[in-house]
Amino acid sequence: MDTGTPPSAATTSGMPHRVAAAVGGYGERMAERFLRERGLVILDRNWRCAFGEIDLVARDGGCLVVCEVKTRRGAAFGTPVEAVTREKLTRLRRLAAAWLAEHEVACPDVRVDVVGVLRPRAGPCLVEHLVGVG
Repeated sequence: MDTGTPPSAATTSGMPHRVAAAVGGYGERMAERFLRERGLVILDRNWRCAFGEIDLVARDGGCLVVCEVKTRRGAAFGTPVEAVTREKLTRLRRLAAAWLAEHEVACPDVRVDVVGVLRPRAGPCLVEHLVGVG
């Protein structure tokens, strides 16, 4: 069915897909920088399998960290971290097990973190890091 909307104008959450992808990519870069500055070692970025995607996989000492990154341009509909549902956290736990199996890594401690990046139109971005949420 033709909707009259050109493919390049496809939308995600009310914004053009290419804009949403750019905002998401920016947020992931800021989250990665934020985590590195706090001593985490980034092991993987945008890892995918049949069950879904992990935005960032890191090591924090002896702990494997699976990190979901949410980026928003404003907080009118809630903060970025509020967008992470219980179902998403459950999926991230399964994804962590799949990542460990694929990489043949034995890690006694695994945690799920969420990094929210708020990118206002003016000024610096704001980063919120929730540790061990899932």
